[in-house]
Amino acid sequence: MPSVKLKNYLHLHFIVFVWGFTAVLGELISIDALPLVWYRMLLASVFIYGFICFKKISLSISRRLFFTLFLAGIIIALHWITFFAAIKVSNISITLSMLSTGAFFTSILEPIFYKRKMIWYEVFFGILVIIGLYIIFKVEGNYIEGIIYALCSAFLSAVFSLINGKVAQQHRPSMISFYELLSGVGVVTIYLLIMTVFGKKTEGFTLSFFQLSTSDWLYMLLLASVCTAYAFIGSVQVMKYLSPYTVMLTVNMEPVYGIILAFLIFGEAEKMNPQFYYGAAIILCTVIMNGIFKNAKKRKRA
Repeated sequence: MPSVKLKNYLHLHFIVFVWGFTAVLGELISIDALPLVWYRMLLASVFIYGFICFKKISLSISRRLFFTLFLAGIIIALHWITFFAAIKVSNISITLSMLSTGAFFTSILEPIFYKRKMIWYEVFFGILVIIGLYIIFKVEGNYIEGIIYALCSAFLSAVFSLINGKVAQQHRPSMISFYELLSGVGVVTIYLLIMTVFGKKTEGFTLSFFQLSTSDWLYMLLLASVCTAYAFIGSVQVMKYLSPYTVMLTVNMEPVYGIILAFLIFGEAEKMNPQFYYGAAIILCTVIMNGIFKNAKKRKRA
């Protein structure tokens, strides 16, 4: 019988694999990024609310916490919108490789957010990430728009993780996620209502907005339930048995799983210039090395 730690480690890899599949679903779903995120957040909110009711988790929170989660909800909505927009205008390989820079942005923002000094190796790794980005920009000039969208998504992801890092230590993750998703879909709904009234006839809540194909509905339900609600709750569960360092290193496999899946499903459409993979490898290795250095420093302190 495998140990509890091994079971959770394998479970974590499956969750990361599911997260990598999110990008594939974003490509398969035919609707634009904004309605895609609206449906995802709305359906995921319903699924997580069902889980909260089943577990009888309290939704009572302070006004201050609500505004924090409300802000985080807007940020995660913008993160997903730019993420799927990047996929729509470029491809999965470009988007996921750029998303790896999230750890780089975190290392820059963390000293500001937590009011600490920047560490020398963070600056060094930051330079390596810039070199990797330069190589990708140089050889994949046709995907500039997608690269910019994906970098914005990575930056927003870093901001979101820093906000969540403070509140997740004191409150139930499912409750936090519910309020964040509900806030995000609420703000997107208000924007769509404004566009319906004052925008073009083709924008906002139009008739076509609610006319999804059968395949889109199936992919959307899979995205909201398995790739969002289940993956989030599952990732929190495994953190009870695995160290943050193990979790961080495993999550960095998401771009690898996603790019492999994209190549297997979409074939030549995802095949990139060899130099692209050099740049992506530099970014991914830098993220992993940053995690190793941070872990070594924590052990030294301990």
